[in-house]
Amino acid sequence: MRNIISVALSIIFTISFAAPSFSLDKWDNLMTESARVFEEMTSMPEEGIPVSLLKSCYAIAIIPSAVSGGFVIGGKYGQGVIIAKDKAGNSWSAPAVFNMAGGSFGWQIGGQATDIILLIMSERGLDGILSSKFQLGADAAVSAGPVGRDAQAATDLQLKGGILSYSRSRGLFIGIKLEGAVLSANDKANASIYGKELSPREILITGKMQAPSSAERLMKDLKKF
Repeated sequence: MRNIISVALSIIFTISFAAPSFSLDKWDNLMTESARVFEEMTSMPEEGIPVSLLKSCYAIAIIPSAVSGGFVIGGKYGQGVIIAKDKAGNSWSAPAVFNMAGGSFGWQIGGQATDIILLIMSERGLDGILSSKFQLGADAAVSAGPVGRDAQAATDLQLKGGILSYSRSRGLFIGIKLEGAVLSANDKANASIYGKELSPREILITGKMQAPSSAERLMKDLKKF
């Protein structure tokens, strides 16, 4: 049992601390990958995210290739972007870089990279993410969102608010969950992208920041919704 726990802790340590040191070029790549994930996960008419949810959400988090791994004890780590709508719902903010990290306990084994999209369906959920480290499932309910053109389910979920999760996985993993994962702003990345220190609220809410050129593709995709 001690050997199993040692192996599990080693996996979590690797996931949590093996993230590379990102240069500006790397953050540009993150913007490009986020656009690719968004395009692919919203372009499937029968299995994609309902358009009505994309149009009614308050914000979207896109985390390309979040890494998950575990042996009894699991862990996950990813970096992505969050984009918010203005109060009128007519435009999207510049993207802010966030980290996602967390662990879980359960019978699970394997490892995978997972593309994740989170739809933040309430103003309260967005405020929570902007205020501090935000724990999925504790600070706001997170549930698997409907796919395709299920209009009735989409309408019901719009009224309930909370956070809807969508994922696309590669590789083998059993028992991955988003409950307990923590979202926190990557201040160093945001300072690198925008040339000065900014809070997530300044990037996502004030509307004063212009999206970097590397996010042009993503911003164009979002304008459809």
